[in-house]
This record gives sequence, structure tokens and C-alpha cells, in this order.
Amino acid sequence: MFGDLGRQAFNALKHNRRRSFLTMLGMAWGIATVVLLLAYGSGFENALMVAFRTFGGNLVGIFPGRTSLQAGGTKAGVQVRLTRDDLDYLRAECPMLTRISPEIDKQSQVSFGTRSGSYGIHGVFSSYEKIRALDVGEGSFFGEQDDFTHTRVAVIGSTVKKKLFSGQNALGESIRVDGISYKVIAVLRHTISNGDEDMNSLVYLPYSAMSDLKNTYYLDGVFMDYEGDHSKVVDAVRNSMAFHHSFNPKDTRAIFVFDAVKDLADLTIITVGIKLLLGFIGLLTLGIGGVGLMNIMLVSVTQRTREIGVEKALGAHRWHILFQFLAEALVITALGGLLGVVLAYFVSWSVGSLTLWSAFIEDANEGDIHLYIDTATLIWSTAILSFVGIVSGMLPAIKAARLNPIEALRYE
Repeated sequence: MFGDLGRQAFNALKHNRRRSFLTMLGMAWGIATVVLLLAYGSGFENALMVAFRTFGGNLVGIFPGRTSLQAGGTKAGVQVRLTRDDLDYLRAECPMLTRISPEIDKQSQVSFGTRSGSYGIHGVFSSYEKIRALDVGEGSFFGEQDDFTHTRVAVIGSTVKKKLFSGQNALGESIRVDGISYKVIAVLRHTISNGDEDMNSLVYLPYSAMSDLKNTYYLDGVFMDYEGDHSKVVDAVRNSMAFHHSFNPKDTRAIFVFDAVKDLADLTIITVGIKLLLGFIGLLTLGIGGVGLMNIMLVSVTQRTREIGVEKALGAHRWHILFQFLAEALVITALGGLLGVVLAYFVSWSVGSLTLWSAFIEDANEGDIHLYIDTATLIWSTAILSFVGIVSGMLPAIKAARLNPIEALRYE
């Protein structure tokens, strides 16, 4: 029964090939737009997430600030300075922390042979590699034994190697930082960073060796990772620092806390909103094709009124007529959808990628928007297409099913 009705629907489409093809083309254009917009949304999200990889997973960073609220007898406006002692306080009072590292920053002149440049120097613990998810391309990061032994070794970013060594091997060579010699033991892979500084233009030294360049008692920042709920960790860190530095825990300007999980959640909300907006725009575009399909099916119902009357007079039920016209609409929708997906794949292959991070950062093609059509995109596109096809085909099918057979047979 259903096979006969399906063949009948297909024959009706073959009878009006030009009209069916143009309607199918409208649906194909609509579904191609939906697929490409959703693919753009996914590509945009992936491009932003590439930059967030440098923040690792459960990462919290704190930086010194200035009080904005009074605390006890202390007036507002007092500078808060993080110290080496804070590392011990945080370890003892925040049990959820798994790793912790200080950060000492200095802009210094770095040279190798006749080449030199000004680069950011970070004095850190060996745990900083895991905390910040640094990707070592050559050699290996310094170990725990170097944190307190004043070992003069250095890990350099990809840009530092490119500018100072110009393609030569850097491992085992000595660079001079403000005139002091440090042995290069590792080179980081090129990465796209989302912070205020270019991580490819940094030099990392052991915290103890940083004392040659700057007083290491006062810290420019503390980075840590943890297990458990991020909000509890942030509160514990802030409360600990508030107690030892005598400021109000509610004073968000006394120390600045960077919570990677929270920032990533905020970014996810933004990207999901953008994807929903793009999907809605695609739905409107596909809706135009759906209106065209509905119009054509209504014309088909009008032209075949006598045929419907004959079928009903011969014993066809309402649901037979309903299924017949709905099947015609769904066949057009399915073929148009298949054509649209093929068109979308062709466009995504032709375009390749759209500029994003590479417009601001050198060698940042990984952070551009790639129109990758994944399974989730196809599932959502199929769901939207099915919805539009059923709605567009259902109204004409209901009209056809409700026709009075006597009036239909009299129709001229």
C-alpha cells in the first residue's frame, strides 16, 4: 500500500519535472545555507578554543592589585604585593590545589651571537609547564631540581628561536639575557595565545635563576591548577590572600583572580548564542524555500482536484490522500536536501578557511575559521529540513484529504 502511494507520488513529480526541479533547487539553496552557517558557527567556536588551550584546564591565576574597600583600620587604595610566602600559605590553606608556580616578569635584552632583541622573561617553577599546558617541541622543560638550585637554563618560544637562531639548532646553545649566559634546553612549539602577551616571544627561566635579573621575593603572579569545583577554589584563594594581606575578601580589586573555567564557560555561552543565531538565520532562509514548496503543492492540489475526487469515489481514505501529497513534498525536500548538502560540501571545500587569528598573529592558520561540516551539523540541518518539509507539505496534504469527493468530481 505505502509502496504504491510512494510510486504514485514519484510519478506525479516526474509529470511536472520543471516545477519539481525549481522547487527542489529552492530547498537545496536553503539547506546549503543552513549547513554552511552552522559549519561557520562551529568553525568560529573551534578557532576561539584554539587560543584557550594555552590556559590549560583547571587553571587559576592571581595578580597583585590595589584595595578599593576599607578593611579594619586600613584605608582603601593600599597596594597589595604578592610574595614568596604566599605560595606556602596557599599550599597549606587550599587543599584542592595540585600544582602551584610563581611568576616573575621582566622585559630584557636577549642575544645570541650578533642577533638580539627585547623579549619577555618569566621566572617560574617547573610545574608551570603542566599548569599552562606548554607544548615543548624540542628538548625538555627544566625539572623540579632546577627550581631552587640556581641552574642557568632557559626555555625559549618559537619566535625567539626564529629571530635569534634563524633556522639553526638552538638546543645546547647559550643565550645572554641582560648580559648573563643561560643554556637553551627546550624550544616551545608555535602556539596561539589569548592573553595580553605573545607566548611565542617569551623566555622561561627557573625561578631561582631569575634572581640574577630581578628580586624574586615579590611576585608578579601566581598560577595554580586544582581538583574540584572552581568557584570553591577561587573563594579559598581569595580568602587566604585577604587574611594574610589584610584586605576585604569582597574587594575584587585587591587581587585580580583569573578563573579559566569561568571564562571558558562565558565564551561557550557566547559561541552557542552565535550558533543559535546563525541557525535561526538559516531556518528563515530555508523557510523561504518551504513557502515555495507549499505554494507548489497547493497548486498541485488544485490541478488534481478531479483526480482526488475519483480516488475517494473508488474508496480511498483521507489518510491515503494525505500520505500521497505529503510523500510528494517529502521527496522534493529529501532530494533538495541531498543536493544542498553536496553544494555545501563543495563550497566548504572551495573556501577552505576564513581569516581570523592569522590577521593578527603570524603563522596562526590553525586559529582561522575552517568550514568543517561535522556530524552534529548534518544532524541539526536534517532536523531543520525535516521540520520545514513536513510543515510545508502537511497543509496542502490536509487540504487535499478534506476535499468532498462529490464537489471534487464536479470541479472544472
